[in-house]
Amino acid sequence: MTFPPVESLAKAQQAFHPRYLMRLLALTLFSLVSLSAALMAAEDFPLAPAQECRPRNGLPNFLAKVKQPGAEVKIAYLGGSITAQEGWRPKTLAHFQTTYPQAKIDQIHAAIGGTGSDLGVFRLKQDVLDQKPDLMFVEFAVNDGGAAPEQIFRCMEGIVRQTWKALPECDICFVYTVTEALVAPLKEGKFQRSASAMEKIAEHYGIPTIHMGLEVAKLAKEGTLVWKAPLPKTDEEKKAMVGKFIFAPDSVHPHPETGHELYLAAIVRSLDPIQQATKTPAPHVLDAPFIATNYEQAKMLPISAAKLSSGFAKMDLANDPFGKRWASRMKDLHKAGKAGDTITFKFKGTRCAIYDLVGPDCGQVIVTLDDQPARIVPRFDAYCTYHRLNTLLIGSDLSDTVHTVKIEIHPDQPDKAKILEKNNNKIDKPERFDGTNIYPGAILLVGELVE
Repeated sequence: MTFPPVESLAKAQQAFHPRYLMRLLALTLFSLVSLSAALMAAEDFPLAPAQECRPRNGLPNFLAKVKQPGAEVKIAYLGGSITAQEGWRPKTLAHFQTTYPQAKIDQIHAAIGGTGSDLGVFRLKQDVLDQKPDLMFVEFAVNDGGAAPEQIFRCMEGIVRQTWKALPECDICFVYTVTEALVAPLKEGKFQRSASAMEKIAEHYGIPTIHMGLEVAKLAKEGTLVWKAPLPKTDEEKKAMVGKFIFAPDSVHPHPETGHELYLAAIVRSLDPIQQATKTPAPHVLDAPFIATNYEQAKMLPISAAKLSSGFAKMDLANDPFGKRWASRMKDLHKAGKAGDTITFKFKGTRCAIYDLVGPDCGQVIVTLDDQPARIVPRFDAYCTYHRLNTLLIGSDLSDTVHTVKIEIHPDQPDKAKILEKNNNKIDKPERFDGTNIYPGAILLVGELVE
């Protein structure tokens, strides 16, 4: 079974093929798999009272500019698969275009399925800031559902501080989504933990926030919401669903015709209080950080900045069909598949990861950080019936000193058939799954490379 690449999300979502829905669900499950354990570990974290919109300082620069005749305005959408859908993102864009016809409003589509703020903070410059947005929506509450609050602080504050350091006139709005697995607190009048953590950053910086899931939770509490079902087509199916609201095909990714309409309505309702709270346009000023260890210094460096052994080949992102699939996200994609091929580099900093692809022909690597014991890390998992963007974590919460990294291709393939069984997938064509390849594209770093 094969799926379209991440860069083809929009076209696939228009069709909303069941196989594509499976892919979206699979990507989100990566972010939710550790949710229960994480919630237990941070069960005392204070949850924010549920409120659909907290206008705070509003959107002064965006609202001033978008009202100007002939103004060229860009709205960035940074998030995961719920934002990548043909849902609240294009719906809100259309709303802005209709509301402010005097301006030319375009979007920056910066959503990648199955990823959270821990990748967003590193790809922010390339995927968003370099295109100079006037407004940026940030949506990671679902994919950060299993992340520790302190990690959310670091990433979300890093996104804010990077943005206002580079583009002080760019306004920011945090938006929160919900799933069946995360809705329990919302039904009791509290934000889920991830959104509650994000509220701390929003409050510190005066950033408006919109929770798009309050109406969803209300319907769920009333018992009229159907979390997981196809939309009815026949008269008989429609009759069976009278009085019910079908939210999503998978309890996560809303139907554009239903769940995403609720998300759109929440944003439209929130625009009035945000406008009322908005004051005189002015550049945003960065004061003291909320948390000193935030990822303001997070960066994405081309993998060629490391030392690559002779077995690595740079992929042609302009002409090679496979390479072209990733050209908008990966600027320096390489491939290697021979046992013993290595990536080595040194850095001074506190966090490091590799931005790469995983897929059917991938294998596993041996990662060595400083003098720590080497560890084997697979670049293949139960969802690898197709290639997708991923990250290989090297180290986090490190001392801010010089660290040495070595990544080596392991000679043995993992037991791919056994791994696929965990998600009821099977090897369709053995030749597709044969290989120990790795596809590194960038170094994700909080710190600096050193010689």
